[in-house]
Amino acid sequence: MNGNPISVAFVCVQNAGRSQMAAGFAHRERHERGLDHAIEVHCGGTDPAEQVHGVVVDAMAEVDIDLSGEDPRHISREELLAMDIVITMGCSVEDVCPATWRGDARDWQLDDPAGKPIEEVRSIRNEIERRTRALFDELEVEVRPND
Repeated sequence: MNGNPISVAFVCVQNAGRSQMAAGFAHRERHERGLDHAIEVHCGGTDPAEQVHGVVVDAMAEVDIDLSGEDPRHISREELLAMDIVITMGCSVEDVCPATWRGDARDWQLDDPAGKPIEEVRSIRNEIERRTRALFDELEVEVRPND
């Protein structure tokens, strides 16, 4: 690693469900692994909602992550271009990252939890947790290559 933190952005259209869950898990992984200095976590939407979906707040509270105080926020194209990794939740990365951008763009292709019953949101949440943990397994190797 060159000394600069790796910047990761979790992005979806409304920033009211999947990206909020991913950022919540990412903050927890970063803290538990002692990587607060090495990885920056960003979260936003291209057309943010008024609030995080209540069912998402409830599902995340079940795993001790409090999203009740989070607000959906807009993330600009300029912010995204400054990221090392942009992860979209089911919308095309081509919509947010131009062909000339040299960063790592990934689309997790996850169902939108909006309007879904808690059982389905739990399933989406669990998949986001699994993918976030795998991402941090990968990033930890990058930031601690000699450990």
